[in-house]
Amino acid sequence: MNVLLLNTYPHGGAGVACRRLQTALQASGVKANLLTANDTGVRWPFYAERLSFLPYERDKSVRFSFSLANFGKNLAQHPLVREADVLHLHWVNQGFLSLKNIRQLAETGKSIVWTLHDMWAFTGGCHYSRGCDHFLNECGDCPFLKHPAPGDLSNSVWRRKRELFPQNIQFVTCSEWLAGVARSSGLLKNYPVAAIPNPIDTVVFKPLTAAERQAFRSEKGIATGAHVLLFAAMKVGETRKGFQFLLEALQILRAQKPDFPLEILVLGKAEPEALAALPYPVHALGLVQELPALVQAYGAADVFVIPSLEDNLPNTVMESLACGTPVAGFATGGIPEMVGHLQEGYIAPQGDSGALAEGIYEILKGGKSLDVYREAARVKAVKNYSNAEVAKRYLEIYLTPPQTPSLPATIS
Repeated sequence: MNVLLLNTYPHGGAGVACRRLQTALQASGVKANLLTANDTGVRWPFYAERLSFLPYERDKSVRFSFSLANFGKNLAQHPLVREADVLHLHWVNQGFLSLKNIRQLAETGKSIVWTLHDMWAFTGGCHYSRGCDHFLNECGDCPFLKHPAPGDLSNSVWRRKRELFPQNIQFVTCSEWLAGVARSSGLLKNYPVAAIPNPIDTVVFKPLTAAERQAFRSEKGIATGAHVLLFAAMKVGETRKGFQFLLEALQILRAQKPDFPLEILVLGKAEPEALAALPYPVHALGLVQELPALVQAYGAADVFVIPSLEDNLPNTVMESLACGTPVAGFATGGIPEMVGHLQEGYIAPQGDSGALAEGIYEILKGGKSLDVYREAARVKAVKNYSNAEVAKRYLEIYLTPPQTPSLPATIS
């Protein structure tokens, strides 16, 4: 079997998940190639795609939160496409594949699998709806737009998707949460939707030894006896990652437990002022791409905190669990599927900083030993997210005979 994975970028959450799936498939004996926008050597569709949205955007805060998919590249005759038995789409926005390009791939007659990393496939353009439920029917009156109306841009994009989406697509989501939302949507309610998590190499991502943990802490100047909290985001200040709630939770914890010894590790791009506001010593690690360094950061922490307001099945949670580090986070997206409350960590109501503070303290100093949380976290990752397990589930999808295409008339 020959599978071609398509993703706009080799980096970012979807890019990392896609490359990990490629590795998992190859380890299972499947020929798996990856094709990204960088490989096509054409950049103008990215700029055309972004510029086409400018007249409609409500403000700069939504600029990269909405995609029209008007521009992209026809890959139907690309050598890797022609060789493949299965075309496996992932995150294909920002000028990689337009709606018409997706249709062109389907018209090759090859099996099409599409793993959703956000909500875009079944909305009128937004990647996360931020509480709007217009996608349940057909979009319109979009809160991302400058002039929302029943027949606005989101409604026209929604209608183009309905007309151009081929019927021979097997949709996959990374979480049960997103699968349920997709099945309820007006666009995907008649399509097959399966839920398969992203994979992680549990041989690479594994707990540190006591000596390795101590060596890392000594190198970073972490005080003896201090508990270590880890926060990670590509951009720490991105609103949906919830850094403000982490700050509030730690301020609450400091006020309630002034003598509690805690230090903070931060992975990602961060403004110095934001880190300075944290009420505990901070060790900024910056953007870390090397796997051994990531494993050290996760393995040296006692708790990983993820206060995201929008998320699907975060790679960061999976990485933390595989390294045997329990997780405290909000009941957002697929996070509660990954972290059982008081099992692999603590799940707080979304936006409740007080409950998040309670969860951090419960994991570190509550009635259950930290070692019990650690063991449960590692077991969860190995059992559910290992390369072999996820590859097996995707192979079942690939080997299922594709539906007979029933394509509506092509739209220019």
